[in-house]
Amino acid sequence: MKRGKRKRPSAQRSIPIDKLYRDGIIKCGSVYSKSWRFSDVNYDVASDDDKEQMFLTHSAILNGLPSDAFTKISIYNRTLGNEVIKQMVSSNGDERFEQYKRELIDLLHSKMEESNSIVHDKYITVSTEKKNLEEAKSFFTRVGNDLTADFARLGSKITELEYKERLQVFRDFFRPQDEGAFEFDLKKAMARGIHFKDSICPDSIEFRRDHICIGDKFARVIFLKEFPTFLKDEMFSNLTDFSRNMMLSVDIQPMPTDVAIKLVQKKMLAVETDITKWQNKQNMNNNFSANVPYDMEQMRKEIKELLDDITTRDQRMMYAVVTLVHIADSLDELNNDTETLMSIGRKFFCTFATLKFQQEDALNTVLPYGLIKIDAVRTLTTESAAVLIPYKTQEIIDEGGLYYGINAISHNLLMCNRKLLLNGNGFILGVSGSGKSFASKMEMAMVALFSPDDIIIIDPEREYGPLVLKLGGEVIKLSASSLHHINAMEIDKDTFGEENPISIKSEFLISLFDQLLKNGDTHFGVGVGAMEKSIIDRCTINVFSDYISGKTTRMPTLVDFRNELLRQSEPEAHSLALSLEMFATGSLNAFAHESNVDVNRRIICYDTLELGDQMKAIGLLIMLDNIMNRVMANRRRGKYTRVYIDEAHLLFKNPYSAEFLLKAWKRFRKYGGLLTGITQNIEDCLRNETARGMLSNSEFLLMLNQSPSDRRELADLLNISDTQLSHITNAAAGRGLIKVGGSIVPFVNDFPRDTELYKLMSTKPGEG
Repeated sequence: MKRGKRKRPSAQRSIPIDKLYRDGIIKCGSVYSKSWRFSDVNYDVASDDDKEQMFLTHSAILNGLPSDAFTKISIYNRTLGNEVIKQMVSSNGDERFEQYKRELIDLLHSKMEESNSIVHDKYITVSTEKKNLEEAKSFFTRVGNDLTADFARLGSKITELEYKERLQVFRDFFRPQDEGAFEFDLKKAMARGIHFKDSICPDSIEFRRDHICIGDKFARVIFLKEFPTFLKDEMFSNLTDFSRNMMLSVDIQPMPTDVAIKLVQKKMLAVETDITKWQNKQNMNNNFSANVPYDMEQMRKEIKELLDDITTRDQRMMYAVVTLVHIADSLDELNNDTETLMSIGRKFFCTFATLKFQQEDALNTVLPYGLIKIDAVRTLTTESAAVLIPYKTQEIIDEGGLYYGINAISHNLLMCNRKLLLNGNGFILGVSGSGKSFASKMEMAMVALFSPDDIIIIDPEREYGPLVLKLGGEVIKLSASSLHHINAMEIDKDTFGEENPISIKSEFLISLFDQLLKNGDTHFGVGVGAMEKSIIDRCTINVFSDYISGKTTRMPTLVDFRNELLRQSEPEAHSLALSLEMFATGSLNAFAHESNVDVNRRIICYDTLELGDQMKAIGLLIMLDNIMNRVMANRRRGKYTRVYIDEAHLLFKNPYSAEFLLKAWKRFRKYGGLLTGITQNIEDCLRNETARGMLSNSEFLLMLNQSPSDRRELADLLNISDTQLSHITNAAAGRGLIKVGGSIVPFVNDFPRDTELYKLMSTKPGEG
């Protein structure tokens, strides 16, 4: 008889996945599983009331889990490598200014070394046995919809993992040395005959008595063996604070309520039977006054409480398994780490134990395959299981993000990419001296040094000129006496096919005349009417006809537009020309000349400090129109434009500039524009409906120290807890809260003072 060949053990065979499907479903034996990533919530910095609400919401999530499936909640501690810094500094920025670049890169590396460099990825994996893939897909679709709704009530966003993302979790665990994006294409791999396990398995893996050798690393799986009657919610937080690569998993299977009641009643009957037997025995010995032993009485009490929990308090009984795998560089380090983790458990009266001769099954249990391979099941109620709460603090570490400081809770880098948000618009808020100008300049510097984006700054206090000039930008001073001129009639005819530049310029001129006539002493009194609008539109078309047709390359000016008005026969046209005279041929004609500044420079700063009261309205309109043209031109080039508006509350006071900002806040996103309002008078802004709408619709907010009245307004607007508000109460410069999408995180931004960049960005007397 010919004996079959025995298959040799291999690293690939240690991975129990049999089939992988493109939508992220994997099959291990007869079990199908699907994983979702869920975002963290700020549990650690929440108030006691908020924590209680989060706990109840998490309990509701566990109560809603399907009883015909196993659910694995995993917290993956992984080391944050240098890839986040590489992603930021590898952009196609300007190759000049190497000194400033080096200072920023050194800062990021030093902050990375100071932090524990550990991020907590959270996953939920649901596994079930189904007859075929179609049934499994239908089941996971229903479960995914339920989980999305349940986690949304908690303020957590849940994301379905596709096959590549799911494989990357295993790749990162088995091969942590492989930094960067996980490049794997299932279709190409199949065409080349490459098995997907080859892309995630370690070079070698060996299962020993009480540990595992994974390549040149050592790992061990431990499990929760005993736990007290009352668990504390800090245990998981303390375990995952340990700065090692590890994965902590809780497997849960809710028991059907009717089955749970029968089980508890059966247990109750057994206890009552034991007590009756004991009492009968005492009676036979004529001991009629003997008390029931404490342990029996206590057991009866606990079972009654358990039955009450299930029948009257909407608790469910759950089977639970808690496992943890941690990785070290040496066996001695592994043993020390195991003892540290066990001591953390003992602090909460929990006993962790090492699984002897079961490390392979234990590893397949703790990793998010959706399997339970060890016999270490414990029975918990919903409340007991919910105390094993997986939430800690939100992290902001976006791919390609810019640096904004250090997370005050986890001490990790805060790397935010505003381009990934629903809209990249935002505000930087803080009282005078809180560091808002410094934070603005730091973001501008990073954009200038590490990205190809254009930067436009509106500077009413003459703060940003030195930085702009050092970074190779242009400072344009707007005033009646300035030698810098911007042609108010400037257009970009290449925008035809998207939005008609003539139509846009006509709207601008109507707004300009409306502003002039409402504030002037003319007989119009109430602004521009329908007749005047028609005249302005006609003259706009006429004055640009030769330029659009190519007969001339000279751009028309306000002087040409006034002359065109004078050529019209209507008396209203002559009145319009008269109202424009001071700004076209009079003493305030700064915007009636051909442009003599390079408005196409990559970094532009509009210095509006010396704009007088008479010129302020028209100057702001012309400047904003110029910015709009630049943003639209950059859109065609596929380029982002970042617009910074310092002392933004000043623009809200003018109805025309406020209307422009509101329109820009709504429309710039599709043009590739990212607007940032910088202001300290947040209370005044919130009284303005336009500004309030812009604030509530901003996905990015950098909040530094706030006055008491501003804190109350922000708390109401953004639903900020008292604990979070403490980070913007009497806060030192460079400390506060950062809001990115739905995440609000306390931060600290300490910039080294012995750098040239700090001297350039600082506004403190004697430091600039």
